[in-house]
Amino acid sequence: MHDVLTTCVYCGCGCGLYLQVEEGKVCGSQASRHHPVSRDNLCVKGWHIHESINHPDRLTTPLIRKGGLLTPATWEEALDFTAEQLGRIRDSSGGQAIGVLASAKCTNEENYLLQKFARTALATNNVDHCARL
Repeated sequence: MHDVLTTCVYCGCGCGLYLQVEEGKVCGSQASRHHPVSRDNLCVKGWHIHESINHPDRLTTPLIRKGGLLTPATWEEALDFTAEQLGRIRDSSGGQAIGVLASAKCTNEENYLLQKFARTALATNNVDHCARL
């Protein structure tokens, strides 16, 4: 078994942890003792982060609802479909019918671009952030 140093993806704290890898499969996680954020501690999500990596219900490809059923799609199809639907909603119901949720895992610059996109392309001021939840 070997450990791979990484950053937890659950929130914006940026805790350091080691993913424990055995025979090419992530099988555990361990707090980084000397990481300046986590300092040998993790929340329950960090301790169990490895369980989501190999979970059988994990989505590994985009899905589009067609005829009431979710069907696999390419990333290009999914992005085109999403852009069409957002444009349709904006054009038929106005931008205020759309909301955008930013993320603590994004950089300030990425969140800035998201709110700029929401306000200019989608014509909405409905921008919120996951930290409020």
